[in-house]
Amino acid sequence: MLLSIVIVNYNVKYFLKQCLASVYGSERRLGDGCELEVDVWVVDNDSVDGSVEMVEHDFPEVHVIANKENVGFARANNQALARATGECLLLLNPDTIVERDTLVRCADFMAAHSDCGGLTVKMVDGRGRFLKESKRGFPTPEASFYKISGLIHLFPRSRRVAAYYMGHLPDDEVNEIEIMPGAFLMFRREVYEKIGGLDESYFMYGEDIDFSWRIRLAGWKNYYLPETRIVHYKGESTKKGSMNYVYTFYNAMSIFVRKYFSGSGARMFNLLLHVAIWLRAAAAWLQRIVGRLAVPALDFGIAYGGWLVLKHLWEMYKGVGADYYPAEYTLLVIPLYILILMCSSWLGGGYDRPVHLGRIVRGMGIGLLLLLAFYSLLDESQRYSRMLLLIGAAWTLASTLLIRVTLSLAKIKGYALRAHTRGTAIVVGEPAETTRITALYASLGMPAERLTATSDSSPRHLQDLIRIEHADEVIFCGHDIDLGRIIELMSTLRTTGVEYKIAPSEGDYIIGSETILSPDDLYIANLDTISTDASRRIKRTFDIVASLTALVLSPVLFWPQRRKGTYFGHCLAVLAGSKTWVGYTGHRGVFSPSDLLPSASPELQQRLLLRYMRHYRIGTDFTILIHNWNNL
Repeated sequence: MLLSIVIVNYNVKYFLKQCLASVYGSERRLGDGCELEVDVWVVDNDSVDGSVEMVEHDFPEVHVIANKENVGFARANNQALARATGECLLLLNPDTIVERDTLVRCADFMAAHSDCGGLTVKMVDGRGRFLKESKRGFPTPEASFYKISGLIHLFPRSRRVAAYYMGHLPDDEVNEIEIMPGAFLMFRREVYEKIGGLDESYFMYGEDIDFSWRIRLAGWKNYYLPETRIVHYKGESTKKGSMNYVYTFYNAMSIFVRKYFSGSGARMFNLLLHVAIWLRAAAAWLQRIVGRLAVPALDFGIAYGGWLVLKHLWEMYKGVGADYYPAEYTLLVIPLYILILMCSSWLGGGYDRPVHLGRIVRGMGIGLLLLLAFYSLLDESQRYSRMLLLIGAAWTLASTLLIRVTLSLAKIKGYALRAHTRGTAIVVGEPAETTRITALYASLGMPAERLTATSDSSPRHLQDLIRIEHADEVIFCGHDIDLGRIIELMSTLRTTGVEYKIAPSEGDYIIGSETILSPDDLYIANLDTISTDASRRIKRTFDIVASLTALVLSPVLFWPQRRKGTYFGHCLAVLAGSKTWVGYTGHRGVFSPSDLLPSASPELQQRLLLRYMRHYRIGTDFTILIHNWNNL
């Protein structure tokens, strides 16, 4: 039997490399004794990370279709499906790893069930947790409403409320399902010849739903086979609570309803979807507001209450009346003092997570110096009490630190005082491989003392070791431990909260959920410095200061401008936050990092952008702005 596998790739070279390695390392002997032949197609949507070159060098047997633009998921799959010749066809995500028996088990199941048109398997994420996307139901108006509104989470096993994920079906039982995930979707060639390829009118989240439903409409059944599993690394990273996801899902469902519903059914579907959208939007907005303002409001409230008590005690100590300080001191001056201290703490990283108490102390210390300098410039009549200012500032600092300690003791997420201290990385494998991984970590500048090697892969031993060593990650050596065993361990130990990584038997890289470590490409989402809280705060502060400076100096700077019509518009847009002076991925900018080399090739411009994001410095923004000072 020939199985054609189609993988659509976009800038995930190392995920793709591990995926292909798992495919070519899988078993080939079918249940009837025949050999399973594998024909792999990789469609690359104009990646810039060297994906195509990697495939051509490391997997020369793979058929590569290199697009010159990102044509989308559906169209890219269709490109390969039109040329593949397998009796069975498999759509596979590049950020997946298949078990050794996954392909043959699925092929055997299809051979034994003539009514099976489509098939999928059990998926787990990078921490070993079951992904409910493994089995889904038809997105009726009611099921879609429960999903988008979030009500599905309240009754995850309900046949009715959890119908979207078929929550009433056991996760470890073979069952007929309605919708299969595009991350692993196997189907017969005769199915493809009858119903055609994916519908290219969908952008995301809809192609697999539509394709699965068309299989059923054509008279076949779709099955969920949990007897074998795959790791789907990105399954847990999709921001499904974000409004971007909600709107994208809504658009996909709108296309779906136009195809499969009509009349009052279509109108009701759209009405329910709109209601769900607004409910989710309101909930997301409230959650963001509460999440961002709860702790600062608590800081301000406790600090302000303490200042009032201190003012009263100071008045008693000085032997003056309770109305010695004017009302504006209580209502305006004290709140202003506290806000200046809090803003200084914010600028210094005092509100970043995880919590660093030193940043709070340093930030408020600078704020106090600014307050004292400002105090010395005031008129004598406005200098209420320097000592009260010092005592109040000390109370503001003490109360803020006390709140952080309390939140840490209450185990509030993001406020653990030791969260920034990395624990031990446990390397599981035989001595030769653990030595290789230790050397790889050392080449990346990571301290060897953080690594603890063990050849015992029993769940009890690993669980004890994680607890004793305060480990935050476990690296499995793929050379010594079978992938099926790794997935089993990840699932068994999923409650430990550690991150799991796999070191392939070949290659100098380690791969985990959204994390790739390699000497030539260190890609860790959290290390892209432009995305850190501190960098965003510094960049935003620079934007505001630069905009205000440009506005104040406009009588001088405006006349030399080459584009006078955009000067004030750009300043106000940056000040309002709708633009930034130097743009990057996902953020509109007046200028870009490539402006320093305007004649650079598109590839070099992309590299400049990546370098800017990974090594952000405020000096770079200043240099680019000065370089373009007459093009504001």
